[in-house]
Amino acid sequence: MTLPACLGIWVVGGFPVTGQPPVGSVYQRSAPAPAPAETAPAPAGDPLATSPTSPTPFPPAPQSAAPESVAEQAGRAERVVAAALAGLSRAPSLSARVRHLVRFNDMVLKGSGRYVQSGVGEDQRYRYEYRLSATDEEFEVLDVCDGIFAWNFRRIGQNPPQVERIDVRRIRERLDTLGISHRQDQSAYLGGIQRHLGLLRQYFHFASITPAAIDELPVWRIEGTWDRDTLAWIVKEKAEAIKSEAGVAPNELPDGMPYSVRLSISKRELFPVRVEWLAVPGRRPTPPAPLQVIAMMELYDVRIGEPVDVSAFVYKPATEGLSDITDGYLPQVQPLRQ
Repeated sequence: MTLPACLGIWVVGGFPVTGQPPVGSVYQRSAPAPAPAETAPAPAGDPLATSPTSPTPFPPAPQSAAPESVAEQAGRAERVVAAALAGLSRAPSLSARVRHLVRFNDMVLKGSGRYVQSGVGEDQRYRYEYRLSATDEEFEVLDVCDGIFAWNFRRIGQNPPQVERIDVRRIRERLDTLGISHRQDQSAYLGGIQRHLGLLRQYFHFASITPAAIDELPVWRIEGTWDRDTLAWIVKEKAEAIKSEAGVAPNELPDGMPYSVRLSISKRELFPVRVEWLAVPGRRPTPPAPLQVIAMMELYDVRIGEPVDVSAFVYKPATEGLSDITDGYLPQVQPLRQ
């Protein structure tokens, strides 16, 4: 089975790369329940619910008669994404349910999972697991860090499962060498949701930010496009065109390769509640067409600062199929964009 590019990098690499916004959620949720009072805890079933004990939100744009310039809006978009990533690294604990939807030609993959995180800095642990399934295929992914090793387990279709691990101590030494001594955002170099968001910020430049709502939850909707050097590195056969002044059109990228990304970040908590990858779908060659959402990840039932079960970070896999990839991974650890 051929994986779409966005899903292939999710599953195989353990991280994501990746028009008009869709109306509502692609999951076609029923009408949202009335929003709870700010002083009451969010009910477990409330989609995209959040904890009242959350970080201070990033301030909105100043209200004035003069509209923001392109540069000012891009700067604000970048700062909100950076603040969301910093908030994830500083949260004493958090948990969220996760769901995915991927559309590729006539194939639709749906999935769900869970993300749990506890501690900050060198004490931080995380566990991110989910399953994706189509009519006759299933993909299983587990990304967990116990503080000693960062593990990635994946089972793709009928293939034998693979388990890879990275020595966390050596990653810390590498961060010291790079001058990243505080290591507050250590997990952004290892895995979990922090790694996802960190690489999105590394690979895409965000240029627009607008207020919006998802099922009555106020969010910042932030649009980003590829960093050209990164895209040229990924799609090597089109590198010259990508780096040219004209660039490439969305329909000129390979089928399944996103052209842009859209982040929805809650205004109050600065928590990423939705990531959408947009592209022109269809087998190549295909004529120009509007961008469509080809993949989506949503995080909901978010709990920040609540106790978590530490047993979630215990992982003892079988040795069969296990490989230590630390040596090959270390050169890839480079400073993320600040």
